[in-house]
Amino acid sequence: MNSLIIINDPPYGTERLYNGLRLAHALLKREHQVTVFLMGDAVSGAKAGQKTPEGFYNAERMVRRVTTRGRVLLCGTCLDARGITDEEVVEAAERSTMDALAEATEQADKVMVF
Repeated sequence: MNSLIIINDPPYGTERLYNGLRLAHALLKREHQVTVFLMGDAVSGAKAGQKTPEGFYNAERMVRRVTTRGRVLLCGTCLDARGITDEEVVEAAERSTMDALAEATEQADKVMVF
């Protein structure tokens, strides 16, 4: 099964990114092919060097965990609008485009939006 998860919300303040990444982890454990596309404020969840309080989830670590067996694509326009450079994001996350999102959507058996 090929799953696409699109996440729009910021990494902190709501729990949509958190829950979308949790779902991605669960699907990866079930041997699904998973692509996560972060757009809008969600791209900041892939920013490297996040420091969160003890006991609080860390979006960067969650994104890294997805990249070990799945793909994380980042909207390039959204990165640019937020002043986030390619050098500032998690190593395995990939700058991407709406064309790539369209292709991933066509290839997916299931598309989920957070």
